[in-house]
Amino acid sequence: MGAAITEIAIHRPDARRMGFFTDTTTCIGCKACEVACKQWNDLPGDELREGKGRSYDYTAALSASTWRHVRFAEISTPGERGGHLPALPATEGALAAPPASPPPPASGERDMPSLVDVAEGRAGWGPSDDGAVLDRWVFMSDVCKHCSNAGCLDACPTGALIRTEFETVIVQPDICNGCGYCVPSCPFGVIDRDPYDGRAAKCTLCYDRLEDGMEPACAKACPTDAIQFGEWDELVERAKGRVVALHERGVEGAYLYGAGDEPGDKLAGDLGAFFLLTEPPERFGLPARADSPIQENMPAATLAGLSAGAVAAAVTVASFVLAHRRGRRR
Repeated sequence: MGAAITEIAIHRPDARRMGFFTDTTTCIGCKACEVACKQWNDLPGDELREGKGRSYDYTAALSASTWRHVRFAEISTPGERGGHLPALPATEGALAAPPASPPPPASGERDMPSLVDVAEGRAGWGPSDDGAVLDRWVFMSDVCKHCSNAGCLDACPTGALIRTEFETVIVQPDICNGCGYCVPSCPFGVIDRDPYDGRAAKCTLCYDRLEDGMEPACAKACPTDAIQFGEWDELVERAKGRVVALHERGVEGAYLYGAGDEPGDKLAGDLGAFFLLTEPPERFGLPARADSPIQENMPAATLAGLSAGAVAAAVTVASFVLAHRRGRRR
């Protein structure tokens, strides 16, 4: 069972827990949330890494300069090396399969086709180097989870990481000393150190906007409402209703990741930013199990610490007794 929520550092009588609900079934991978996040928080742009064999997901991962990241989960199906993508009949209400494409070059590298060419039927997806055929994309706008049991906050020795009145976790850059203890303590690999000044940085859930009653920039910019913002309890109920609706429409694989779990199955004690997924979490680089490493190992670590302290005290007392006896003999 998860530990109690970490102490709130900032208090406001009318404040409620706020969070994000991200619905991957309506995300179109436009990356508008990434751009809005960078613009509002004055974050530097990412290096463009287009080229042969690379994904369109050029930002690759969350970092100190990318607090919102739209992950492209490229779903492949087994295929014969050098074969062509089979044409499938279109069905009502479903997209037709991409057209067949020629085999990759003999060198093993292949150019990524233009998205416009794919949409207009002039290009498609060929087999990868391991013989699998790219079948489809699933998109997920990833962000800091603002965990109830936040490993980064637990590990911070300076108090730079705190929990706000909205029960979100933020970094105070003027207090961060760049020790980096928070980085390996996050089970989701979210928080990172800035390569220029060494201080930790991550999503704040637009704390400055929340203080003024404004919606976070990423949710404001999302054209499909894939990112929904609001009071956490209301978001969970809304998300549960969405899962039920998808099940009724035949999407039986839809489920919530990070909310609505039984006490023994909660991820990091519940996630302030949770997701509706239709694929296993590993497809999106998310762990199937996650908790604060410090809180998860607290009983064993506490026992080990007490034992070590008792041994040290006993050795100290014994050394004093021995020294006293030697003094008397002289």
